[in-house]
Amino acid sequence: MLYLLKLHPEITIKSRSVRQQMTRCLTANIRNTLRRLDERVRVKDQWDAIRVRLPEGLDADTTSALEDSLTRIPGIQQVLATEERRFDSLEQAADHIVPLWGPLIAGRSFRVQAKRRGEHDFTSADMERYLGGRLLEATPNARVDLKHPEVVVPVELADQRLQVIRARWKGLGGYPLGVQGQALALMSGGFDSPVAAWKMIRRGVKTHFLFFNLGGPAHEAGVREVSHHLWERYGVSHKVKFISVPFDGVVGEILRTIPDGLMGVVLKRLMIRAANRMAQRLRIPALVTGEAIAQVSSQTLANLAVIDDVSERPILRPVLTDDKQDIIDRARQIDTARIAESMPEYCGVISRRPHNKAPLDDVLAAERAFDDRVLDDAIEAAIIKRIDEVLERETAPAEVAMVQTPEELASLDTPCIIDIRRADEREAAPLALPEAVARVPLIEIPFYELQDRAPELDAGRHYLLYCDQGVMSRMQALHLADRGLHHFGVYQDRPDA
Repeated sequence: MLYLLKLHPEITIKSRSVRQQMTRCLTANIRNTLRRLDERVRVKDQWDAIRVRLPEGLDADTTSALEDSLTRIPGIQQVLATEERRFDSLEQAADHIVPLWGPLIAGRSFRVQAKRRGEHDFTSADMERYLGGRLLEATPNARVDLKHPEVVVPVELADQRLQVIRARWKGLGGYPLGVQGQALALMSGGFDSPVAAWKMIRRGVKTHFLFFNLGGPAHEAGVREVSHHLWERYGVSHKVKFISVPFDGVVGEILRTIPDGLMGVVLKRLMIRAANRMAQRLRIPALVTGEAIAQVSSQTLANLAVIDDVSERPILRPVLTDDKQDIIDRARQIDTARIAESMPEYCGVISRRPHNKAPLDDVLAAERAFDDRVLDDAIEAAIIKRIDEVLERETAPAEVAMVQTPEELASLDTPCIIDIRRADEREAAPLALPEAVARVPLIEIPFYELQDRAPELDAGRHYLLYCDQGVMSRMQALHLADRGLHHFGVYQDRPDA
């Protein structure tokens, strides 16, 4: 089986040397991608297209997987499944094309699109008229529409070689992966950052993934999944890294030292500082984020300038001017939306009154109170893995107990509830226990101190973590369970129970 892969138009307008270099790179990428499915695939580059030949006898599932892979390789504009024949005459060409396309145009409008190179005694327009007439003769209920056809019948003729195209699919477009260098994408697991990373991959940038873990293993698991998904579907021809930096200690230090209105901007600046150091270690020249203008308070143009001020590398923002709905639509197209929708939402550093235009002098003054050793420790604890290893897990995922009713709470031996909310949240909505369990001890440890203080608590008690929505408490309990502290669960208040 033969496939012709048409180059993205932006490749074809490059100088001869650049086009040849990009075509060679794309050929290697195609070979690396397809040979993961079958080693016998053959790939050959030509000036106007790349030829891919599949071995005989492939089963339908493997063939379908190979065809699907071709549509997701950056640099390919169109995939044409073809049958190659020797060309002797227009009559002989029609004998091949009419049986193949006649059933597909029945009851529909169509036009023939012919591309011809070489010396012939007819033009491309002559070829289109002749083949169109033969198709109409064989399929009387079809009709010709040259401007807006429902079906386009493509035919290519190069000298005495006829390409009868039996199917075609739209490719990903863009540039071959790797020809535009490398970048490090900051991944959050929401809608925006995966779309930003995908856009960079499509433009030929070898994109590594960096995650700042603010919410424990549940948060990281989702980001690992979406990063692996992007690599496996769109960048599998290259080896890239996934870096995880534990940032819960940094969050705690921000909440202890940074004024309320500046927390979001300072958090972003600390992430950029850490990202620059990781990029320097891996020799990556640029950073990528999923920030879009004015989507949240830290993403106003003024605040983005304050964030950029701390970076030693260019920060690329591929979705900077995209509407949120456009980003979500693209996430659905590349199949990352389903992961974003299932991700737990982390709200650990949200200012109640954030600055839309944080003055740089105020930010610098506030950061002087931040202990930089906390950031150094986080970077030192970073874990770097190959992207093809990120879904591997040595142990089964931890489970935590969930208590939702007074009866469940009363049934536990020596229970104790830990309110992990910030002080301002506790003051705004104090936790009132049901009368039946009013004697259960209640202590207050904000979430950003819990990981440090938990080992000091009595291992003989059953501690239940509480927050307003139950999300942060579950994240913290899972984080503790991963550390071997299994006497922590979650208390989710249900007044209606």
